Amino acid sequence: MTLKLTQKDKQVKLPDQVTGRICGEVALLYFAVVPFLTVFQKSVCNPREMLVDVYSEYPEDTEYIYIPSCVVLSRCGGCCQDETRECVPTQTRNVTLEVMRSRPSVSQHPLHLKFTEHTRCECRYDSTAQCGPCSERRKRLFIQDPLTCSCSCRYSQLDCTARKLELNERTCRCAERRQ
Repeated sequence: MTLKLTQKDKQVKLPDQVTGRICGEVALLYFAVVPFLTVFQKSVCNPREMLVDVYSEYPEDTEYIYIPSCVVLSRCGGCCQDETRECVPTQTRNVTLEVMRSRPSVSQHPLHLKFTEHTRCECRYDSTAQCGPCSERRKRLFIQDPLTCSCSCRYSQLDCTARKLELNERTCRCAERRQ
C-alpha cells in the first residue's frame, strides 16, 4: 500500500512500514466506536470550558473593542435526562481576567474584568417551563405546582367532610356522599 502526502506541490513517498501504520491509525480513528459510558459521562450536567462573549457580560461597554472578544470560562452545560429540568449552577466563583480594551483610533490598554465561573452544577426544574392547565373548564378548583406541573385539588377531604360532603378527586369538587 502506498500513501502519498502532498505538501506545497511536492509529493513525499513514505516507506511501506510507515504507510501501513499511518493508514491503520487513520482507519482505526475513522471506524472506532466511542463506548456508551464515555458518551454518557461527557454529556452529563457539569461545569465545562465554554467561550463567553465579553459583550454578553459587559453589554453597556459598546464604545469599546475587547481583545479577545470572547474568553474561556467554566460554565454549566450538559444534559439532564429529563426535559423538564435544566443544568444550572449551584456554586460559583469570581475570576479576574486581563483583556485589552480599545477605543478605535484613540487608545488601547490592558484592563482587568471580573467574570463569574460555575464550579458546581445540578439539574433542576426549568423555571421558565410552561405547565399545561390542570383543567380547561374548572381552573379555580385546582392548584398546580409550578416546579413539577403536578395538579392537586384546592379543597381537601376535610373541607368537604366539614360540609357533610365527599371530595371527588377526579373533578376536585365536593359532592354528595354515595350510599
